[in-house]
Amino acid sequence: QVQLVESGGGLVQAGGSLRLSCAASGRSFSRYAMGWFRQAPGKEREFVASITWSGRNIYYADSVKGRFTISRDNAKNTVYLQMNSLKPEDTAVYYCNVGTLGSDPGGYWGQGTQVTVSS
Repeated sequence: QVQLVESGGGLVQAGGSLRLSCAASGRSFSRYAMGWFRQAPGKEREFVASITWSGRNIYYADSVKGRFTISRDNAKNTVYLQMNSLKPEDTAVYYCNVGTLGSDPGGYWGQGTQVTVSS
């Protein structure tokens, strides 16, 4: 059974940093693109960042460019999201996704991790 487990969320002040991790188990995702999405209260889930299986192609939402960095470790079946210069508007539940094509989600989702940025 496929499982995606996110970690690293929490409460941080504006301007601070957090690093999210998403560990996949149940099968190897080393040949799949992976991505991060987020959903703020009362809003639709939106694309944040994605990375191809080789790491050669990376995509970011305009709202996070220059502040967030996505990376992956295929040997560990893990994808990361380094978030710097956080803003209150980054507050959301962040979801890991497997099979992301550009900004379009794939079929597997994690349970989400809460990120709260206080002003």
